[in-house]
Amino acid sequence: MALDQEILLVSPISVIIRLFSLVRTLPFWESIWFSFVRICAGFLAAVAAGVVLAALSVRFRRISELLTPLMLAIKAIPVASFIILVLIWIPSRNLSVFISFLMVLPVIYTNVLDGIRSADPDLLEMARVFSVPAWRKIRYIYSFQVLPFFRSACTISLGLCWKSGIAAEVIGIPDGSIGENLYQAKIYLNTPDLFAWTLVIVLISLGFEKLFLFLLDLGWRRLERM
Repeated sequence: MALDQEILLVSPISVIIRLFSLVRTLPFWESIWFSFVRICAGFLAAVAAGVVLAALSVRFRRISELLTPLMLAIKAIPVASFIILVLIWIPSRNLSVFISFLMVLPVIYTNVLDGIRSADPDLLEMARVFSVPAWRKIRYIYSFQVLPFFRSACTISLGLCWKSGIAAEVIGIPDGSIGENLYQAKIYLNTPDLFAWTLVIVLISLGFEKLFLFLLDLGWRRLERM
């Protein structure tokens, strides 16, 4: 307000006005759909892979020994390094899928693995004595132990996948993505667009997180009643 230069810091009113003007255009919704599909696909693939790899690590010690340093490396290496490296391998249009997958995988894997290993040994011993089938042990023992760990991992990962996925799009600049719009706003010093798209990312990320956790809790409650 003192400098009267919105190029430095735009007012909230200008951001809202710009957002409403963007909402009325088709490319705005196309960009949201482009990024939403790819980032969500990366997240869901990481969830599935993390659960499966955690179960295999518990069952086979060699797999656990192989994956442990790999997961530590993924968590330690900066996301920008992965983005630049992966750009050599795959087209920029699919970059956000892979980066979202890569950033979420260690979180899901580690938490699910800890959840499985925290299963009550007395219950497992009882199941062994009475020759309880594997699927019943998963249903009535492991699922109750793992769910709090899994839900916590998803809560962390849902925000992480959007931040890393959008960062990948800003660097890869695929046509028709949210990341491209952010990059264009930076190039042309269009601060209202920058803040408007940032607000859109926050709202989409928050909405997807609430929806996913709601469906997860709903599915769990129905499973408990079965």
